[in-house]
Amino acid sequence: MRTRSQSRNNFPQQEASPVIVEPLRIGFPFLKDQFQEDPPVDPPEVSMADNRTMAELFQAPTEGYEDAIVIPKIAANNYELKHDLINLVQNQQFFGHDKEDPHAHIRYFNKITSTMRVPIVPSSSIKLMLFPFSLEGAAWIWIEKEAP
Repeated sequence: MRTRSQSRNNFPQQEASPVIVEPLRIGFPFLKDQFQEDPPVDPPEVSMADNRTMAELFQAPTEGYEDAIVIPKIAANNYELKHDLINLVQNQQFFGHDKEDPHAHIRYFNKITSTMRVPIVPSSSIKLMLFPFSLEGAAWIWIEKEAP
């Protein structure tokens, strides 16, 4: 008689034999027609409409663009912007830095340009002519890239 401490394995040893199970294949001939795939068809070759390189595609179009500020026709034949007025506008130029206030720049610009009056020339035309003189640096680059 064996005690619990003497018997280590109460189950008989079984030899490990590899068992390979083949999958059961059942033929359904009526399903073959339903799931047959059509042979792959090559797509038709289409020529590219635009044969430019990536570098050319990234270039901004420049044909047909004018300046960002378009000054309307002026009825006056002889008028000139005073050199002192251009200097006043250039004394406080807007550079486009983060700490600059664009609203303060426009207020200053309007104050300076409202001091000059030319008969037959609208003040808006004078402002349009002078505004590029009030810009410098990044602001100047921005206005040059802007489309009209």
